[in-house]
Amino acid sequence: MKKILVTGGAGFIGSNFVRMMLSEHKDYFVVNLDKLTYAGNLENLAEFMEHPNHKFIKGDICDGGLIEKIIDEYRIDAIVNFAAESHVDRSIMEPKVFIDTNITGTLTLLEVARNRKLERFVQISTDEVYGSLGPEGKFTEHTPLSPNSPYSASKAAADHLVCAFGHTWDLKYNITRCSNNYGQYQFPEKMIPLMINNALNDKDLPVYGDGLYIRDWLYVNDHCTAVFKVLQKAPPGEIYNIGGCNEKTNIEVINLILNRLGKSGSLIKHVTDRPGHDRRYAIDASKIINELGWKPSVSFEEGINKTIDWYLQNSTWLDNVVSGDYLKYYESMYGNR
Repeated sequence: MKKILVTGGAGFIGSNFVRMMLSEHKDYFVVNLDKLTYAGNLENLAEFMEHPNHKFIKGDICDGGLIEKIIDEYRIDAIVNFAAESHVDRSIMEPKVFIDTNITGTLTLLEVARNRKLERFVQISTDEVYGSLGPEGKFTEHTPLSPNSPYSASKAAADHLVCAFGHTWDLKYNITRCSNNYGQYQFPEKMIPLMINNALNDKDLPVYGDGLYIRDWLYVNDHCTAVFKVLQKAPPGEIYNIGGCNEKTNIEVINLILNRLGKSGSLIKHVTDRPGHDRRYAIDASKIINELGWKPSVSFEEGINKTIDWYLQNSTWLDNVVSGDYLKYYESMYGNR
């Protein structure tokens, strides 16, 4: 049985990955490490907490002693590092937190992985490390890194560290860079669950600038299957872009949500743009498609309907989340609307 350490496994993407592994890959044992900050939520894994192939540990990836203990005690073969501070707005307000977790935390994991000679280290990164695109073209794995926010700068630095450990100490690594994820269990500071929650409660839908910023949307389950393909099949030292092939403007996505929920467009309120807002991201995922045989299986139209349905069916989860830190943060950003 393969034994993997999944960091950030109570967060949005990490918990979906853990759920997939425990449901579909019985030959894997998952040690799940999460600090349980505001976006980490054990409710995401409620039915898996007693699963025989799952061990949850509350802890910080910056704690090298804890990481060493976990690796030794559970005889870990590989690390999949989802743990990250990930919201651009928060990084503009509190950049140091992003440096601590995304850079120092990754460095701590890398040092233990090197010293314990793990079979593989998979770093989960983002297309935001590439910067912004014009109206044409897509990011490839050879696009130079040009991050434009404290968040993306911290992730780019972590990616460089991973590569450096591979080059200097022959650490067996892979890096994945995904486009914007959406789906079940996403913390409602991110655009899609924020808009769903606000629309359901007839609150204003804050839209940055003209709303014509373009993102490539990736259904979270498709992202998880891609990460597993990389863990299972990728040659060490390779980087893979993971995209959903679904370019949409923010305003298109918001109107889809309003139409699906039967809400009025009058809820849309354009707000002052955030500093350094990247205009367009688009992923060329041909490498992972051609080399590892992965491709997105969920269209955006299908995925957004699944996502809206999930939030409608899990109102208690949503209510529990928005009653805490998120509500204070939202009100500090946009006012009590």
